[in-house]
Amino acid sequence: MSPFGSYLLAEHLHCSGILAAVASGLAMGPSETAGEVGAITGIRRTTIWDTIQFAANGIIFVLLGEQLPELLSGAVAIVQSIGHRDPWWLALYVVAINVGLAVLRFLWVWLSFSLTLFRQGHWRRVPNWRIVAAMSFCGVRGATTLAGVLTLPLAMSDGSAFPSRELAIFLAMGVIITSLIVASIDLPLLLRGLSLPPEPSHLAKENAVRIAAAEAAVAAVQRAEHAMAEGRADADLYVAAASRVMDLYRQRIELRQSSTDEAVSRDRLERIKRELRMIALRAERAEILRWAQNLQIGSEAAIKMVRETDLMEARYI
Repeated sequence: MSPFGSYLLAEHLHCSGILAAVASGLAMGPSETAGEVGAITGIRRTTIWDTIQFAANGIIFVLLGEQLPELLSGAVAIVQSIGHRDPWWLALYVVAINVGLAVLRFLWVWLSFSLTLFRQGHWRRVPNWRIVAAMSFCGVRGATTLAGVLTLPLAMSDGSAFPSRELAIFLAMGVIITSLIVASIDLPLLLRGLSLPPEPSHLAKENAVRIAAAEAAVAAVQRAEHAMAEGRADADLYVAAASRVMDLYRQRIELRQSSTDEAVSRDRLERIKRELRMIALRAERAEILRWAQNLQIGSEAAIKMVRETDLMEARYI
């Protein structure tokens, strides 16, 4: 609820609610890495936020479509009031804004690449203009731009209409649509036959983290096994259970520490195992649903087991 509260508080103080929600999200970042959220809560929260985001993106463009005729007539009236009788001046405004944004983004990307090459010691290298252009044109505008401009109030504090609100919203809509069209046409042409520079691989660091996590898990299981089995008559059960759990983590450590050739073979093996696992999970789901359709199992138990297979399948997609 923090982003919503930040938005309402900012709007009450006549500040930008959009920027307040973004700042609230940035402030909540450290809590995400603190490990305080449970697994089930994380899964449900992700599902809820995906649904809200999808619905909000759809709603905002539906609202825009409903207001478009009124916005167009209001924008034309504003343009005519400043001496431009032809409504095609609106299209010229949209094109001019898009050109300005593209130029600014091109210069910014070019400067960023140049500084990166300078830090790497390649002073004489010049950034590939096609890569810079592709990154400039791929910066399309969307729901964030529209949400920001729709926060303009309908009226001023004295009750008068907010000046040029229809024109601002219409121009934002035109910029969004034009940027989408330009990117759809220009990006395939710019990327055709373009060899992109290799990106730095984070696989080594990721493997190091996975190995460290697996070693921490093995150490935790060893400590827990000794504490749980101490003084119990069935201590051998704890030892056997701990050995099985630790074997899984030790196997993971050995796989991550393999050589390059072994890693290639391991990746092929993992792909085959993933395909077979997907086939097995779909067969499980079909059998569970067959039992439910034949009333051999209750719907609640069937939903629970199907949910488990869905979560397992999501790991391999």
